Amino acid sequence: MNDTIRKFGHPATLVREYTHWMVLLRPAQPTLGSLVLAAKSEAAAFGDLDPAAFAELASVTHDIETALAGAMRYQKINYLMLMMVDRHVHFHVIPRYEGVRSREGIAFVDAGWPKPPALGEAVALDDAQIAAFADWLKGYFPA
Repeated sequence: MNDTIRKFGHPATLVREYTHWMVLLRPAQPTLGSLVLAAKSEAAAFGDLDPAAFAELASVTHDIETALAGAMRYQKINYLMLMMVDRHVHFHVIPRYEGVRSREGIAFVDAGWPKPPALGEAVALDDAQIAAFADWLKGYFPA
């Protein structure tokens, strides 16, 4: 378990674990269903990942896109590999949509639509909301 995965709230935020990757609920939600796709390795550069991690990435991204399509009908999806503060390989997965999506009585507006995501406009979830949203999304991933 690397520091980046811990920083994004593991184990409370865990949605799905794979051999080389973890899908985590992003505690700050710029759009409904925002995730963090984090490599489980200590690699700090994308090119340093094990080739098996690259191979697995195809099925992981397929699962993410299928799950989010079922959960909240996104129109586009952005995978952002920023790695400015958190050094281990990870992507911010931001489902994009025009209008509003709602969950647990909270309205989520894609403030950046149709331009780049407005990460600074995120809804910060509390512990109970994190648990509820992670459980909700788990149901859309394959067993």
